[in-house]
Amino acid sequence: HRGAVINRKVHLNFFESDEKLERELNNFSASQRPHLAPVSPDVPLISNLSISGNIALIRQYHQNLPWDKAKALIHDLLSRFDLLGIAEKRNPSLTQDERFIVMLLRAATVPEAILVLDRPFRILTAHRDGRFLAEALRKIEDLIATAHIFDYIWQKERYRIIDDAEN
Repeated sequence: HRGAVINRKVHLNFFESDEKLERELNNFSASQRPHLAPVSPDVPLISNLSISGNIALIRQYHQNLPWDKAKALIHDLLSRFDLLGIAEKRNPSLTQDERFIVMLLRAATVPEAILVLDRPFRILTAHRDGRFLAEALRKIEDLIATAHIFDYIWQKERYRIIDDAEN
């Protein structure tokens, strides 16, 4: 079961089984390379890199971005979330919310990023609804082409706040 388009950039996709969700997620992901930008526990942060290093990784290695420009980009991105203080931390010392934001920022650095959020409440376990997620996506809207959320049909109610905020 495909979900609705929330706005021109955020698309919800709901499925009634693991099998269907995984199949659609894999098919969609395969069709979106090289702009695919996953946010998923299956694509964790690199534990031996600082948060700055994780966020800068894509731009530095795929676009040869010099460190001084990467640092300015990291400063801008973390500032959007008032998280400059975590720049030199490593993954294990982050809260769930901080980890999600860093994963989101890393993904948003993919050129013409097509974000794929794979069951985001597996990362954001303490959140009862999509307010935090909706606000985070709003803060990076200028960086991404689109965002596609894949989740189970029984999680649909958690996203209602996103639906209400965008309509």
